[in-house]
Amino acid sequence: MNDKELLELAAKAVDIDLLAEEWEDGFIYYYYKIPGDTQGWNPLNCDSDALRLAVKLGVRGYFDVEIQKGSVQVTSFEPYEHTAYEEFKIRTEDPHAAIRRAIVKAAAEIGRNHE
Repeated sequence: MNDKELLELAAKAVDIDLLAEEWEDGFIYYYYKIPGDTQGWNPLNCDSDALRLAVKLGVRGYFDVEIQKGSVQVTSFEPYEHTAYEEFKIRTEDPHAAIRRAIVKAAAEIGRNHE
């Protein structure tokens, strides 16, 4: 699954209606409407968007993030269980990116089951 599909399914998991997409610096950013504003959104690249996504998923059920040396595991338990796992090289890769990707992967699986 590519990044675009991951983001679209993750948005579906938390009932975000995406309005448009835009490429900037090689990254795709989505925009969605909230009362009185339009916000950019990409939890694969933005820590705060990933945290908000995790919080929204946790509000719907039980959501757990487990960080170990060189890997991150994200598990959602409700409405059904799904675990996303992402490894990273400690000295050469960004552990924050691995955490964001694991959160989005778990959300995308939930979004896929909304279809």
